[in-house]
Amino acid sequence: MIDRYARPQMRELWSDQNRYQKWLDVEILAAEAWERSGKIPAGTAARLRQSARVDARRVDEHEAIYHHDMLAFISAVSETVDAEDAKYIHFGLTSTDVVDTALASLMTEALDIILDDLQALEAAVRRRAVENRRVAVIGRTHGIHAEPTSHGLKWALWWLELGRDRERIQRARDTMAVMKLSGPVGNYASLPPEIEAYVGEKMGLRPDPLSTQVLQRDRHAEVITSLAILGSTLDKMATEIRHSQRTEVGELEEPFSQGQRGSSAMPHKKNPIKCEQISGLSRLLRGYVVPALEDMPLWYERDISHSSVERVMIPDATTLADYLLVQMTRIVEGLTIHADRMRQNLERSGGLVFSGKVLLALVDGGFSRDHAYEIVQRHALAASQEPQKSFRERLLDDPEVQERVGAEKLASLFDVEPYLSQVDTIYRRLGLLTDEGGRA
Repeated sequence: MIDRYARPQMRELWSDQNRYQKWLDVEILAAEAWERSGKIPAGTAARLRQSARVDARRVDEHEAIYHHDMLAFISAVSETVDAEDAKYIHFGLTSTDVVDTALASLMTEALDIILDDLQALEAAVRRRAVENRRVAVIGRTHGIHAEPTSHGLKWALWWLELGRDRERIQRARDTMAVMKLSGPVGNYASLPPEIEAYVGEKMGLRPDPLSTQVLQRDRHAEVITSLAILGSTLDKMATEIRHSQRTEVGELEEPFSQGQRGSSAMPHKKNPIKCEQISGLSRLLRGYVVPALEDMPLWYERDISHSSVERVMIPDATTLADYLLVQMTRIVEGLTIHADRMRQNLERSGGLVFSGKVLLALVDGGFSRDHAYEIVQRHALAASQEPQKSFRERLLDDPEVQERVGAEKLASLFDVEPYLSQVDTIYRRLGLLTDEGGRA
């Protein structure tokens, strides 16, 4: 991932130097396990741990000749240790024993960072949900004014979905927390399972119950798809904020810092560029799903058609997820919420958004549903076309409405408060509100 969208912690985690260091960690732990079994001379692992070093640049120099990164790595490390000890580097192992075990470790580290990021975003969204519980806003379906609702419910909805994203990613992380040191085709012909068990315990990874030369790629695909779903959640949030920042709506406004400029040609512009960035990068994150799924079918016990894909896909996907979460947290924390504009927009239609309540009142007053619907629709459409006479005024002038509903009852139907009457019940159900009406 380019530096523009990579935070330092994730950039360092996926650096070549850190990857080779993780390989070296696996190699030294394997040597320790062999030494414990009595297979290699006592003291070998301690000397390797003290002396063995890896330099990514030196690995690259060897790889330019070998065209094999593991052999290049072994040569580079062997140059830093005694020749007798170098014999026991990569003893009994195949390349993917080291590569897949190290990759699983790196992926779980990356997912731990992402889970921390997600927890911070959840907390920020939860605060917005609680703060805006009683803020009325027009609900929209198909982009058209529908009925009033609580602005806080939007945040509560996002909070719940982020929670499901966290659960998915945690499950994917647990699925990915496995390793294998089982040899060229996974049958332990070149090393006993005890070597694998020792290394796995030291690295905090479970030995895969059964592998081939590789860990099976459904695990990696689960990680990528979980991150892609998270990306779509963030895109959903960003899209609504972008729509709500439109001049004609003006209900939300992403942070605009001191000295920031919105347009090279139009100094008045304050554009939702951060949300647009999230929407755009989420497309890229979702784009890794198909390659991840296509990496699952490999020839027999292993081919390397997945390898080149993963060198790009896994670092990029985790780096993007980390970046997107941090950016969205900053947006949520710095977002301007224009509750007054929400009220203006709610009232903009001249009461049309209360048509559903009027319909139910007419049915309750004795009209058939079809007849009631015809009356309400006729007045609503007329008010839309000729707004100088409001929907409510037209209903008041209708003798049938007056007879079955009356002016006082009709007036009560144009009150926003009933649309918020069950909000506290919903919040209590979500654990966002105590029975005493405070924050949970």
